[in-house]
Amino acid sequence: MKRLKSYYMNLRHPQPQTMERKWLFPLAIGSIVSLFLLFLSTLTSPDGSPFLPFYRSITASNSVFVESKLHVIPTPSTLPPPPEPPRLAYLISGSNGDGKMLRRTLLALYHPRNRYVVHLDLESSPQERSDLYRFVSAHPVFARFGNVKMITKANLVTYRGPTMVANTLHAAAILLREGPDWDWFINLSASDYPLVTQDDLLHTFSYLPRDLNFIDHTSNIGWKEYQRAKPIIVDPGLYMTKKADVFWVTQRRSVPTAFKLFTGI
Repeated sequence: MKRLKSYYMNLRHPQPQTMERKWLFPLAIGSIVSLFLLFLSTLTSPDGSPFLPFYRSITASNSVFVESKLHVIPTPSTLPPPPEPPRLAYLISGSNGDGKMLRRTLLALYHPRNRYVVHLDLESSPQERSDLYRFVSAHPVFARFGNVKMITKANLVTYRGPTMVANTLHAAAILLREGPDWDWFINLSASDYPLVTQDDLLHTFSYLPRDLNFIDHTSNIGWKEYQRAKPIIVDPGLYMTKKADVFWVTQRRSVPTAFKLFTGI
């Protein structure tokens, strides 16, 4: 009777040692199963993907890298060829003391496709013009492509005067004589410097119509008839050997009737 009572009391109030023995076996089984699953999760298939499908789906859906969400956009196998780049014609002018700046500007603007005319006016010293001529003649790249010319017979150029227009037309005539295959004419001074490379400029101009004119050429001169057509301007560079600024006379002339006056911006 005492043994039965003791057994009954143990069932109602189990001892700590009995509880530990009761959970020891399930804990060992759970640990073994967890280690086995962890081992399987480290296995990979021959293509490098995880062995377990469940693990593969979780890692693919919860990837923290944006590359996994990008899709390759198919491109056509053949693209149309880019348009042929244009040719630019440059006039780079300078005066006394501008020889070094002119060489710097020429080198910064140079491209084998373009054509160049350089000019140091009559106010510069003969030595400075001679140094520029030797620089252009001895440069190996200029000599190879033959696209840089110098106006050896210097002109006396007055800023804002007719001699400046005459010098520009002189350079354009030389460029047309050397080859009329250029598309646009750009007039610069020795103090100018490009903000973009010639490759970028030619690439941009490749997509423009070759007959595009950047000058607003019109005969509707409006207020310019009184301000610019009627005043009489004297350019000392036409009759003097020393440079001087242009000056205006008090008389005004009438507008020509034999031809129309055009202006551009």
